[in-house]
Amino acid sequence: MADRTGIFAGDDPFEIARQWLAEAEKTEVNDPNAIALSTVDADGLPNARMVLLKDIEDDAFVFYTNYGSAKAREIEQAGKAAFVMHWKSLRRQVRVRGIVSREEGEQADAYYASRSLKSRLGAWASRQSEPLSSRGHLMAEVAKVTASHGPSPSRPPFWGGFRIQPVEIEFWADGAFRLHDRFVWRRAGIGNPWEITRLNP
Repeated sequence: MADRTGIFAGDDPFEIARQWLAEAEKTEVNDPNAIALSTVDADGLPNARMVLLKDIEDDAFVFYTNYGSAKAREIEQAGKAAFVMHWKSLRRQVRVRGIVSREEGEQADAYYASRSLKSRLGAWASRQSEPLSSRGHLMAEVAKVTASHGPSPSRPPFWGGFRIQPVEIEFWADGAFRLHDRFVWRRAGIGNPWEITRLNP
């Protein structure tokens, strides 16, 4: 497409996303890899929350969570999710919709091991999204797992990654007078070729 130049140029949407994220890492004050993750529950009611994107692979976006959390249960039920990554400093965003699968192998182990000890112990202690009687009870759980798992805890079996393989990726950049630039990449299914369309703002 002739006018897909500058920040929109390229034949690989994942590489474009990586480039945009790298730029945001220089300008965003906090968490440039934060994404607003959207799921639906069993009744079709939408849900959204902020999580941290941990990897942009050759054909997927990866984040990690507790598999007992509300978001994980909703993802498992639907098999699909969407997210938006928005950078105020760049006035850009990336929107993604796709098919989700678990990442619970060596890659998940490696990422878990790279986290701070307190975060690793916290993953063991938290029954994410479940009711909690008090913060004191949570801290008591942390103390228990610290005593039982020691200074090098293994990854909990209920904690790991999700890999979103997109069927749609939209790159959006702010334009003067709200005449924004938008290019959407769509494919019929995973492994199919991308079709790129410029959208009205």
